[in-house]
Amino acid sequence: MKLSGNTIFITGGGSGIGRGLAEAFHKLGNKVIISGRRRANLDEVVAANPGMEAIELDITDPASIDAAAARLIAEHPDLNVLINNAGVMPFDDAAAAIDDEQAQAIISTNLLGPIRLTSGLVEHLKAQPSATIIHNSSVVAYTPIAQTAVYSASKAGLHSYSLSQRFMLRDTSVRVQEIVPPWVNTDLFKKTDDPRAMPLDEFIAQLMEQLSTDEPELVVEASRQMRDNPGPNEHALVQQLNEFLVANPFPV
Repeated sequence: MKLSGNTIFITGGGSGIGRGLAEAFHKLGNKVIISGRRRANLDEVVAANPGMEAIELDITDPASIDAAAARLIAEHPDLNVLINNAGVMPFDDAAAAIDDEQAQAIISTNLLGPIRLTSGLVEHLKAQPSATIIHNSSVVAYTPIAQTAVYSASKAGLHSYSLSQRFMLRDTSVRVQEIVPPWVNTDLFKKTDDPRAMPLDEFIAQLMEQLSTDEPELVVEASRQMRDNPGPNEHALVQQLNEFLVANPFPV
């Protein structure tokens, strides 16, 4: 994607990777609108970056998503980039009873939220000369962490959705890219400054270089080994499978 001249909406932009991306794009002269549930965080980011805007959004609430999408289309008709970044990562134990409320919150935030928000904006994006949808998944979509079973599953679901959406939008002006972060030192579950976590500024710098390309999947070197677990030819395989099914549809 081009790195300047965009109008960009970023969910979960009040902290972590979302804030890092928002500030990096803002410095390049893009119009950036961030969202989140914590107004204080949004206000802090906007105050530190004059010209940036913020919208309160509960990504687990379909009504809140619909309202945000309608506002974006009305107030920012040039919107051409959607970054589905918001996420939650509580720990769980798949060998015991999973807390249903927590599981639903994870799925609603990490998977249904991006699906619903993209659904609300996709026709608007398709009307733009050039547009990009970016989904922030994780290396655990490919190599799950057992202590975060539901989170890992939600990211695997988002990866799968990204593959399908990319294929379905192949003949439009909309490109779909997927970010595959490693463990990044943010407050996603607890900011520990653990030396095994990739520093946020290093991750954002490497990611911005990759975002300047049209690569479908953006994998920094720290993510490569875990991402390659299922094999590096996944995109070609999915493309070939879906092209075959288009040519040989299921009977209806």
